[in-house]
Amino acid sequence: MGTLEGRTAVVTGGGTRGIGRATAARLVAEGAHVFITGRREAELKEAVEAIGPSVTAIPGDITDPADLDRLYAAVSARGRGLDVLFANAATASFATLEEVTDEEFDRVFGVNVKGTLQTVRKALPHLNDGASVILNASTAADRGVPAFGVYAASKAAVRSFARTWANELTGRGIRVNAISPGPIDTSGVTELVGEENATAYKTQIGAETPIGRIGDPEEVAAAVAFLASRDSGFVLGANLYVDGGANQI
Repeated sequence: MGTLEGRTAVVTGGGTRGIGRATAARLVAEGAHVFITGRREAELKEAVEAIGPSVTAIPGDITDPADLDRLYAAVSARGRGLDVLFANAATASFATLEEVTDEEFDRVFGVNVKGTLQTVRKALPHLNDGASVILNASTAADRGVPAFGVYAASKAAVRSFARTWANELTGRGIRVNAISPGPIDTSGVTELVGEENATAYKTQIGAETPIGRIGDPEEVAAAVAFLASRDSGFVLGANLYVDGGANQI
């Protein structure tokens, strides 16, 4: 018996080769049926093939309310409500204060902030009492990394959401927490810095991390699984760092 036996979960951004897919796999391993969503249908199909029949893929974009409605309609049709929501989908880019455009600001905040807001707000009618909501923040929110200001600000907003929503939803026993991954070896990092730069970038960042390496997506997935389970029943409004000590020592 896993820690999530018989539970229903949603993971946004669940098709990408990184935190989303690793978390979906871990939640399934703990006994949950997991609905994953994302914009890339081919990657969603790969995730289902890799993880197995306890995953249902619903293609969609968290910035599109109609897509979220389709996702939650599928969850509702299963007839068991929703026990775990991992609001993971996000986007990032590098741009200094001088370089950032209105369009880029709107894109990053549209996905990371408004998209997260819509994801959780539209889930409310489907969340079972006692459910767990986990928001994917970032260590970037605490640091002043040059050219990462818009992304960092969006993740600071996500961290703030976790505190407020935790307070607002306690009447239903719903726990809201955040995780803040540090440098993690995902396909998103490769897309951000470019494939030609990815190996050198990951090596450099790993060397600068106190634990001496960058993290694996499965290590973040383990943290999400903990926050999703009753093992974290006394954890509320917290921000769990999964960063190899990067923001700690």
